[in-house]
Amino acid sequence: MRQLVHLFFGLCLCLLLTSCGGENFALIETNVGDIKVELYDSTPKHKENFVKLVNEGFYDGTLFHRVMQNFMIQGGDPMSKGAAPGTPLGSGGPGYLIDAEIGAPHLRGALAAARTGGSMNPEKKSSGSQFYIVTGQPQSEATLKQYETMKGIKYNDTHRQIYLQEGGRPDLDMEYTVFGRVVSGMEIVDAISAVATNPANRPNDDVVIERVTMVR
Repeated sequence: MRQLVHLFFGLCLCLLLTSCGGENFALIETNVGDIKVELYDSTPKHKENFVKLVNEGFYDGTLFHRVMQNFMIQGGDPMSKGAAPGTPLGSGGPGYLIDAEIGAPHLRGALAAARTGGSMNPEKKSSGSQFYIVTGQPQSEATLKQYETMKGIKYNDTHRQIYLQEGGRPDLDMEYTVFGRVVSGMEIVDAISAVATNPANRPNDDVVIERVTMVR
């Protein structure tokens, strides 16, 4: 079984930085600035769903409702549209889940699907709409080796160096589906992650996703 995990994880790592065509890029326009992301062909269910929601205008007017510096920024809750200050957010969605397509690592800039954790979701199915973008921080070689042992995975040289030099969140690997990455606007992600928040990690001043469109 562990050999199969190694094989699957290695295949996803090899596909991580490549695309095979189609609608692979989306522009997330916010009131802080623009973020361009690439969607992976190696996670076809998540890619197809994200493109569908983008084309429907599902994300337009929603918020980055949960942000944590050195961790991630999260959005995609339809209940966040026009939500009053202090309103608890994070439980909304389109009414369905997506089968897990777990494999790619949580390097800095990774675009991943949020999900319900714990025993209520043993198959690690993803939220139908909520996503997060990883900021993270540089990791140590000892930490990476620890996660490789714990999770039964093996990082290739490229991703090991990214974790060491740029950062990410290896603790999330093999737990959530990474289905894309930021290709420009990472400084905007960092700026959003650093805003002041309330105790529930909702920004005190709304960070609005004004529009998301598919682009080249």
